[in-house]
Amino acid sequence: MCAGLAADTNARYPAHWWTPVIDPHKPDWEILPQAAKPGEVILSKRNELGILSNFAATPFVYNGVRYASVEGFWQMMLYPEGSADPRAQAAFLQWPHTRAQVAQMTAFEAKAAGDVGEDNMRKLGIDWVTFEGRRLRYRSMTKGEHYRLIVAAMHAKLEQNAKVREILLATGDLRLRPDHIQEENAPPEWAYFEIWMEMRASLR
Repeated sequence: MCAGLAADTNARYPAHWWTPVIDPHKPDWEILPQAAKPGEVILSKRNELGILSNFAATPFVYNGVRYASVEGFWQMMLYPEGSADPRAQAAFLQWPHTRAQVAQMTAFEAKAAGDVGEDNMRKLGIDWVTFEGRRLRYRSMTKGEHYRLIVAAMHAKLEQNAKVREILLATGDLRLRPDHIQEENAPPEWAYFEIWMEMRASLR
């Protein structure tokens, strides 16, 4: 969608949300703002809509613990939760960070830490993560406990960051779309853009 068409079709929204980005160094995973169809907007990290990304530095407190981002919250669950954790007892594994350190990460740093965690899960042959001592099925196709935790973290982010609420409401009735290519058959908590639309509806 070109900027002019976006301005005509979505006159009450900032036109720059659809301004075409020409970037020869665009990463392969990225979906640019101009890819939006009529009535849609890409939650691009290239403008203020990026605050709705899990990567955004939007600190929040959940169950008495401070997290730097939803991404940090998500990825720290992949890491050992104390010395009795089977993940910590596997001597052949490398854990470059502590769980607490990952909780204070944002953006690509948190994602990279999580990539290590997922690789270690594969080596151990496990399909679970933990939160407050409970094992949670990871990558479940049903809306299980892990899904509910991610939604709760996003609620905390929304409630504790006024700018997040302001920008979410500013998207009006636009269909929110991700700025990165989604993997096929992704679990429901991966669809953060759909969760935001549900939360937006509840705020009205």
